[in-house]
Amino acid sequence: MEADKVSKKAAIPKKKKLKAFKENAPFLVMIFPAVLVVFLFNYLPIYGVLIAFQDFMPGDKILSDTTIWVGFENFKRFFSDTMFWPLMKNTFLICIYGFIIGFPLPILVSLMLNALKGKRKAKFLQTIFTAPHFISLVVMVGMLTLFFGRYGLVNNLIAASGGERFSYFLETSAFRPLYILSSNWQDFGWSAVIYIAALSNVDPQQHEAAILDGATRFQRVLHVDIPAIMPMISVMLIMSIGGLMGVGYEKALLMQTDGNLAVSELISTYVYKRGLTGVPDQAYATAIGLFNSLINVVLLIIANTTSKKFSENSLW
Repeated sequence: MEADKVSKKAAIPKKKKLKAFKENAPFLVMIFPAVLVVFLFNYLPIYGVLIAFQDFMPGDKILSDTTIWVGFENFKRFFSDTMFWPLMKNTFLICIYGFIIGFPLPILVSLMLNALKGKRKAKFLQTIFTAPHFISLVVMVGMLTLFFGRYGLVNNLIAASGGERFSYFLETSAFRPLYILSSNWQDFGWSAVIYIAALSNVDPQQHEAAILDGATRFQRVLHVDIPAIMPMISVMLIMSIGGLMGVGYEKALLMQTDGNLAVSELISTYVYKRGLTGVPDQAYATAIGLFNSLINVVLLIIANTTSKKFSENSLW
């Protein structure tokens, strides 16, 4: 009798799991292509990082009897490379400046749009702010050239007013502002969407109660809206810090010139050049990329641990 009771109890969770699976089957089918893409392009190639520890030449097999293992020699080469500190400095500065400007901007925009009385105006402005996200990087750099090139709109206006033309793409002092401000202009509207979605879940009764207590609109934003999205802010902050050094090479490479190379050469662009151009040194490039990824992992762990210590919000 006791054995029958145990078997019946064990059968109940199985039925619940089967029922839950059947109910969620359409959603699982919908998400499967995304999972497959992530697996093929993010997880499957991970074993390729092994070449960072090899004397690898294009055409060699990653794992074979003839594989030459060199340990950490490729990493030591990078640490002793004359480009190591310039690359670290350029990458860190462009990332930290972009983070300081780019992280709070979507939050402020989402709070502003949520505070507008006219929902049509808010939707219209949200569309205007989000649209630049869908501009490709090549088109974006082309727009920057049209506006800030030596014979672009800005220089034409300066010349027409009696000033001298300024080579924005040839001066080291102009690269970072152009890169950072254009990137934030392109992405702040899209990044604000997640905060707008979080704000839509705020209970209207909280605002009604605050109004009855005599709270101003600013006070309601400060004491109702911001606390409501604080968990989302914490999670996004952790993720942003975790990817702080993960700036892509595409835009920087498109904006690079001989004049601004001293500040526009980033870890990602250096990896691209060493791994895919000239005489490829893919093992060395992989070692540099792996080192950069390890920095991001360390930053992610530090950010998550700190957030978990001082608040209840964390990724794990």
